Amino acid sequence: MQDSTNIVCPSCGGVNRVPRGRNPMEAKCGSCKTPLFSGSPLALNAAQFDRQVGRSDVPVLVDFWAPWCAPCRRTAPEFAKAASLLEPNVRLAKVDTEAQPGIGARFNIRSIPTMVLFRGGTEIARVSGAMNAGQIVSWVQGNVA
Repeated sequence: MQDSTNIVCPSCGGVNRVPRGRNPMEAKCGSCKTPLFSGSPLALNAAQFDRQVGRSDVPVLVDFWAPWCAPCRRTAPEFAKAASLLEPNVRLAKVDTEAQPGIGARFNIRSIPTMVLFRGGTEIARVSGAMNAGQIVSWVQGNVA
């Protein structure tokens, strides 16, 4: 069993080792001193995506969305509520498929909103369609357990 958890800073991208038993919600980045969790989703570009998904020991739930998508806009506040309920056990992030088309293509995103759950850089589950916060939390917990 590891004695620490690697958590990627949402601000500078630095990888922080947080000792087990320490509350990650209180942890700050060793480099930039930003809190490692804020209880709200991160907006990711390609470089940030690879770092958050690939280097963190914390599972990452990514909402693939676009600004013109009505179901995506309905889901956004629910996704934010889910972030406040799931962090620090799961990092929640958003990828705008219009601004970052390469990431959407890489993961074969064909409809939006689509949520993809990653652990250790590998996709472990995906779901498409609008969901409320309770449904998101339940779906994530069922796939992380």
